[in-house]
Amino acid sequence: MSINSLEELRAIYGEPKEAVLKKILPSLEDHGKNFIARSPFLVLSTSGKNGQADASPKGDMPGFVHVPDNQTILIPDRIGNNITDSLRNIIENPEVGLIFFIPGIRETLRVNGPCQILADADLLDRFKEKGKAPRTVLKVTVREAYMHCGKAIIRSDLWGDTHKVSQKDFPSLGKILADQIAGLDGQELDESLEKSYSDRLY
Repeated sequence: MSINSLEELRAIYGEPKEAVLKKILPSLEDHGKNFIARSPFLVLSTSGKNGQADASPKGDMPGFVHVPDNQTILIPDRIGNNITDSLRNIIENPEVGLIFFIPGIRETLRVNGPCQILADADLLDRFKEKGKAPRTVLKVTVREAYMHCGKAIIRSDLWGDTHKVSQKDFPSLGKILADQIAGLDGQELDESLEKSYSDRLY
């Protein structure tokens, strides 16, 4: 059975509790800002004008995301694969969703709001790491911010060892790409990737 209406959806899930709705805040406060300050990793979700969606990981040392005020989040966009899926989507549709993680903490922080792509030289300079500035900075204006319960983290044991996989027991990215794309050499790709991880993180 396909669910195609809000009425059908509510018949299955029921209504959210009042306390759940009240936790959705129109701005950040001390707890939200503290969470972001301690978070080394987030996922940015976007969608283009045609509705095509994308989710992109962003990570660095805790504090890499700046919160100049309760309504503003600044995220450096460092070098990557240059496909720019998220950035192209933001140009077409500025609405984004963010979910922040802190390793070891079961709960997450979700933030939604419109986003701008900034490339001011003085702003980029503020986000320099190892002497290198990001390509751009994403400015998210907070419309909603709320803590999300830890059920998904608990069920998955994300921060535990139950499902931890050793890198040596998983196919390398070079091998995966070589299997997917004819004519590529997996070993050469892995060597190139390791050099990129070593020399081009910033």
